[in-house]
Amino acid sequence: MTVAVGQSVISAEAAAVALKAAIAHAESIGVRINVAVSDSGGNLAGFLRMPGAFIQSIDIAIDKAYTAAGFGFSTKDWMKLIGHDEGMKFGFSARPRLVVFGGGLPIRVNGELIGGIGVSGASEAQDEECARAALTAIGAE
Repeated sequence: MTVAVGQSVISAEAAAVALKAAIAHAESIGVRINVAVSDSGGNLAGFLRMPGAFIQSIDIAIDKAYTAAGFGFSTKDWMKLIGHDEGMKFGFSARPRLVVFGGGLPIRVNGELIGGIGVSGASEAQDEECARAALTAIGAE
């Protein structure tokens, strides 16, 4: 019987690079964001806030990263994949920290889930664009 198994998580160095890449992309498109990276267990691995980004978006960014890491798919896809089931939709909506709109992406390397990234503060499309720039910067899928 195997009692313990290894779990891959994003490194501190990769989390820092991802955070900075998301911020750099936000600057290039003229928006202010909050960005969070979580490990594959949903634990916060890093966070950056641009001056002037919405204060309420701090927790939203963190929760987008948590949701993406926990489910392993984009927060934007949550309703499409699970929301058709009324019981699940209402049950999950009562769960704290669940975010079901764009801006949260899973972080995968070689197909393995190692974390999640969440961006909040701009439009849903801009948030996701910044998150994708972060994934590209670290060579994640």
